[in-house]
Amino acid sequence: MGARPPEWAAGEVQPHRSARVLALVALVSFLIVSAATLIQIGAGSYDMTWREAWAALSDPALWRDPSVILRLFLGEGAADRLGCCTPEAIPTATLIVWTVRMPRVLVGILVGVNLAFSGCIFQAITRNEMASPYLLGVSSGAGLTILVVLVIYPHLGVHLPLLAMVGGMVAFVLVYAIAWNHGTSPVRLVLAGVIVGAVAGSIQTALHYLVTDITVVQDALAWTSGSLVGVGWAQVRMIAPWTVLCVTLGLSGARYLDVLLLGDETAKALGMSIERARFLLASAAVLSAASAVSVAGLIGFVGLIVPHIVRSLVGSPHHRLLVGCLLAGPALLVGADAAARLVLNPLQVPVGLVLGVLGGGFFLYLMRRKRDFGRL
Repeated sequence: MGARPPEWAAGEVQPHRSARVLALVALVSFLIVSAATLIQIGAGSYDMTWREAWAALSDPALWRDPSVILRLFLGEGAADRLGCCTPEAIPTATLIVWTVRMPRVLVGILVGVNLAFSGCIFQAITRNEMASPYLLGVSSGAGLTILVVLVIYPHLGVHLPLLAMVGGMVAFVLVYAIAWNHGTSPVRLVLAGVIVGAVAGSIQTALHYLVTDITVVQDALAWTSGSLVGVGWAQVRMIAPWTVLCVTLGLSGARYLDVLLLGDETAKALGMSIERARFLLASAAVLSAASAVSVAGLIGFVGLIVPHIVRSLVGSPHHRLLVGCLLAGPALLVGADAAARLVLNPLQVPVGLVLGVLGGGFFLYLMRRKRDFGRL
């Protein structure tokens, strides 16, 4: 018998069965996001029933006027340049839903997509189920950049999301440079990420001693805890283009991820340029995670949990696995955020804390059930 192709890696399920399971994942994810959306737009200081929330979401006064939609999605400046007229008076409930609450849901969807997608790529290029979007220095670089800006250069606070993204990318380049020795390997990348994370974490701790303003401490905690509180259409516009770019790059490289799982020697024998593929795919994953950090802070466990769950359902081939992560990532993040709002309303608990508790329990369960957990 000939060697099996990458699609038939260990633990792979039959293609016809995995296609049905993927469709089921899509349906369940859609239902979770829909229910979470109704919870989110109905919760808050301005309480609404589910019926009132749905009426505000589907208000004909908004959907019949294209200028309103354009002003929401493009911003006031871009809409004015396009010659959009000023919309007529909009009901208060509709205004609250579409300017305050709906952007939070959309940002949660996009952040969930980015974190799950990047986690899936990182686990493939490191061949490790415990890899996460922050393993290669993204969280360390972004977190350190946030603290430096808040503590030392507060006048740059208006550019904090963009600077957080740049910090994550710089940290990844540093990790790759440390790991490089006539090439890289999954183990060297992981170790380099641990080194950079440890150094950056120590510097972050030192910077806390320089803080004298309690407001700065609260801002830093909000970013490092990971939260969707206060996000708006500006954050939607910021993360959406990067999401489209990174998802396109990742899906186009699905076949290369399958080959990388076979090991470096096998990949070389198949004629693949390992370092180029690994660097480009890792860059897409880091950019995806950095864009999520730039608008929502350091939200953990989505990139760990989602790829593992989807892999157990649809198998290892990345043309299905990546699509499954695109569907399940938003369901987990938006669902967790809505659950926190439903249980503790009107308190605004950072979704990163909720996912930390859920993720820790989930991986403790997996470690007890799987003896070989952590290897791909």
